[in-house]
Amino acid sequence: MMKTFHIEKPDEALSPIIQAKIDNLNKPKGSLGRLESLALQVCLVQQTLSPTLSHPCHLLLGGDHGIEREGVSVSPREVTWQQMINFTRGGGGVNMFCRQHGFDLTLVDVGVDYDLTPYPAILNRKIARGTRDFLYEPAMTEAEFDQAIQTGADLADACHQKGCTVLNIGEMGIANTSPSSIWLHLFGNIPLKDCIGAGAGLDNNGIRHKFDVLSKAVEHYKETIPSFSSPTYSLRYFGGFEMVAAIGAMLRAAELHIVILIDGFIMTACAMAACQLCPQAKDYMIFTHCGDESGHKLMLDKLGVTPLLQLGLRLGEGTGALCAYPIVDSAVRMINEMNNFDNAKITKYF
Repeated sequence: MMKTFHIEKPDEALSPIIQAKIDNLNKPKGSLGRLESLALQVCLVQQTLSPTLSHPCHLLLGGDHGIEREGVSVSPREVTWQQMINFTRGGGGVNMFCRQHGFDLTLVDVGVDYDLTPYPAILNRKIARGTRDFLYEPAMTEAEFDQAIQTGADLADACHQKGCTVLNIGEMGIANTSPSSIWLHLFGNIPLKDCIGAGAGLDNNGIRHKFDVLSKAVEHYKETIPSFSSPTYSLRYFGGFEMVAAIGAMLRAAELHIVILIDGFIMTACAMAACQLCPQAKDYMIFTHCGDESGHKLMLDKLGVTPLLQLGLRLGEGTGALCAYPIVDSAVRMINEMNNFDNAKITKYF
């Protein structure tokens, strides 16, 4: 049985007091724009007038997808394990940005189709060596789905125990844009063709093939939906182990009142899925950027959120969220470190 999460909507009783503090900082009212709304959000998540971003953690979750066998990605599946090993040597984009912004990086194998046990820097939480091919059957069993959710929750707990108040999650899994596109189609009620993009670099013929494969998979899925279906059926039918673990980590982080940074297309799909299970989780999420993958803007629009950045990114790994982190840090520094009109002896002119 899936772990139950008890996520409370942040108590907004403190909101007028937080807003008054922001408005009384020695600046024109509203002049720091998104920094002001970010500061308000972080204060509400932490239920304080003096928020902190302590021990920032980044979870990099790896897993392979059975649907990769259908040629829906330009990259072969061995790139998943090759990149996971590369991360242990500090050579990935995620390594660079974690070093730059002081994030504690944890590499986790939740379903890579390769033996990574010789690499102690990678936590072994392997559920299976990749999911099944959802063109023909559900990607994972109920037991595997529950295990993936619990794995993510446990990882969030471990971050919390280190003193983490801000969590970023990234992924490494060839073909994971395919389940992301299908979740957008199902949860956003958007035509599938509008949800599918180039992924790691498909050409037009490759995109057409991807659409044909995913269309057949969705048709088969709809024939199998049980009468008692819930969002969890869609999640386990199409999801990757790294994606479902990310959902578990997001939900547990929200339960713990941790600020959650949401990265690109795949992690936004996981955030959308998490909100299908617990809508209140969205209040704990900061959507950091709009990537170049087709469908990402549609997904953000469906969630009703405005991302912080638009830099044409589509690397994944959580890198876009890491790039955006200094903006969140600036918002917290603003409310904690800026003087107010009274203390600065400046006439309040509004």
